[in-house]
Formats: sequence, structure tokens, C-alpha cells
Amino acid sequence: MKVTPFVAGILLLAPLTACGSAQAGDSSTVTVTVGYQSKTINTVTAGTLLRSLGYFEKQLDALHDGRTYTVDWQDYATGAPITAQMTAGKIDIGSMGDFPLLINAARGKQLGKPTHLVSVTGYNLRGGLNTIVTAPDSTLASLGDLKGRKVSTSVGSAADGTLVRALQRAGIDPGKGIEKLNQQPAVGASALSAGSTDALSQFVAWPGLLTYQGKAKALYDGAELNLPTFHGVTAREDFAEQRPAVLEAFLKAQAEATDYLDRHPVEAAESVAEATGLPPEVVYLYNGAHGISTFDPAVKPQLVSALKQDVSVLKAAKLTGDIDVDAFVDDRYVRKALGADYAQRLAAAPPPPASANEVWPKGSEKTVGFKSTAELLGYVAAHRNGIRAAYVPDATTGTLWFADKAVWVADGDRLLPFVAPETARAYVGAHPGARTVSYARALERAS
Repeated sequence: MKVTPFVAGILLLAPLTACGSAQAGDSSTVTVTVGYQSKTINTVTAGTLLRSLGYFEKQLDALHDGRTYTVDWQDYATGAPITAQMTAGKIDIGSMGDFPLLINAARGKQLGKPTHLVSVTGYNLRGGLNTIVTAPDSTLASLGDLKGRKVSTSVGSAADGTLVRALQRAGIDPGKGIEKLNQQPAVGASALSAGSTDALSQFVAWPGLLTYQGKAKALYDGAELNLPTFHGVTAREDFAEQRPAVLEAFLKAQAEATDYLDRHPVEAAESVAEATGLPPEVVYLYNGAHGISTFDPAVKPQLVSALKQDVSVLKAAKLTGDIDVDAFVDDRYVRKALGADYAQRLAAAPPPPASANEVWPKGSEKTVGFKSTAELLGYVAAHRNGIRAAYVPDATTGTLWFADKAVWVADGDRLLPFVAPETARAYVGAHPGARTVSYARALERAS
């Protein structure tokens, strides 16, 4: 068929008017493409949970600007492909961890397709979202034992950053002291089970999932670094400038999803579990009422400061050069979206770990909270066959963990839980008379 110039023009316009694009100028139909990571469950308020609630679509419908909006949700395993698609102009809004966010900033600038950090999803001010685990029967008991061993991680991820810093503190050269395997989380998990790697350093929810399934045990709690780690939302600069109302609608929806999660933590955990295939008990470990992750869209100064400290780790690994973090961070849109509420969110602090003792009884749609670990153990001892999951905060770092997977220490009348054996040993060494005990023994003493 011969194509005339007029017909050719119609064919060129058809994709814009029929299927839409966030870059489509004044098109009456606009498609907004959102990249997210369903199994990276501390991004759920900008991804999995937000999608299931439909809040973004409702906010778009409320714009009443004469356009019809559709949302194309694209699920990825890590942040790297989201960055690749963003710099290609194919994703408008994405969510990823702190280290991938920096790579996102660097790639955007390098390719002349700048992006900006516009809000935060889940964070932990001590770094507890990343954990190094070993096989259940491993004899490795400390970071020092990793010297010369194979360790799987995703290079350039937040979990890789934790591994590098932890090894440095242990006096091990992260580049030469171990054999680092650059693997996707699922591949690394399989490698750990197969015995082809000695340890796995990964981000939420992999360490908790493998531990819950009995396929791993914690070796190092990332919160020992006492450095904030977080995930956030990044948007293309051109998209933000062309569609500010759309970006603000997304951020309003994210705030609504955050409020929903705070008000209905069990229901949110069940919803995310259904969407991802993860056990609800694992989702709740991270996203529950006192979970490892705190959700808040506000771009807190301490998180920006941590992001600046992360640059040196990526530069040392030759993954990026210098990054202007201040130029990358842009909270104008979330400030406008949330209005007067933004200042309150900015000042909000996560709940103290002392209040994090919780039991999820079988058949219950609610968890039961306890003032102390001793009270929780007493309850579990009296309801041994009726417990879906029990959660306790690490006595040193406050990181929430499964009670039956924790390392327990008896110190006089006190029973103290720890995520990793090394922190438990450090406590025992500093407290004469303290000793490690099994979980079964801890339950016996509590009862």
C-alpha cells in the first residue's frame, strides 16, 4: 500500500492518541509508566500495595483536566533495569534502594536524561533492612570467618554497600578478602541452598524469607553499622516538568497508601503477600506495626546525609564517579502534594524498638503486643500450638526478628534476643554471668 504524507502523519500520531504516553504533550489519553519491585517490600507504598489499592488511578481521575489517564505498572527484581528504562524515556516514575538511586542519578546525568529523588518509601535509621546470612548448618559465626570465602550479593545494591562496610569494619578488604559473587537475589538464595556460596548479603525481604523458611540463619545484622538505609521514589526530570500534576497525584497516592499501611498493618501484609507470593509473616516482619522498615514519604535530612556517605562506596567500586546529591534530591513535588502535613511527617520519628514485641496468633486478623520480651515468651509458652509468628527486637540494635530464629541470652532473670550470634557474644562478653540459651530453654524459663 502506498503511504501518502498525510497517511504517514496519521500513523505517527496514532500511538500517541490511542495508547498515550506521559510525554505526549496535549494528547487526550496519557499513559503513566511506573517501575517498581514487588518483592522489595519496603517499596510497597509506591508499588505493590499502592497498585492493589488503586489510589494512584483515583488521584489521576480527580485531576479533571480533560485527559484520560492509564497506569502501566512494570515489575522488576532490582533497581538497575528500572534505571535503564528511565534513561531510555520508557519509565516515568520508579522506586529503588539508596545505592541504586545514586546509580540512577549518575546514569541520568551521564546520558543527559536527569532524574530526581522525589520521596522516600521505607527506611531504617540504623541499616537493619540489609542482612548477611549463612546456611542453617554453617559453622561461620562472625564476619571475620568470611575471609577467603564466597559471598553472594547484588553489586551496586544497598545490600552490597552493607557488605562492603561490614567487611571494612572487620578488617577485611572487601575487594580482595572475599570472593564476591555478583548475583540477583533469587540466584544468590539458590546458591546458598546449593552450597555454592558461603554467605549471602541481601536486602529486604530475602534474609527474612530464607530465615523463616529454615534455609538460612543470620550472620550479621546491618543495623550494627548504625547508618541509615532506605528506598525511595525517583522521577525523570522531563516528566516532572511536563506533568507536575501527575507526579503530585502519585505522591498524594503514596501518602494515602502509607497511611493505610500504618492503620491496617496486618491487612496490608496479607495484601502484599497475596500479590508477591511471599509469606505474610515475612512481610509483617518488615512492614508490620513495629517492623524493620518505617514508612514515610518525607525526604528526611538524615537520609540525604546517608546518601552522600554512600557515594564513596560506589566510587571505590568504580560504579560511579562524583554525584551531586543535593542536585539529585528534589522534594518540591512531595512538599506541594502533602501541604502542611509534610512538616509533621518530616519531623516524625519511628517507634522505639522496646514496643516491638508482637505475636500473630493463628486464625487471628490482629496481632497481640507485649510490654516486654518476657511477657511475649510467657504467652508463646502457654500457646505453643496457636502461634503464627512471634516477633522480638534485637536487644542491641532494635532490629525486629522472628523469636524462634533469634539468638537468646540469659542474663540473670532477663532473657534477651539477638539477630546475629556475634552481637550475642559481644553482650555475653560484656556481662559476667550472661550466657546463650536455646529458644526452647528461653520458653521454659519464661513459663
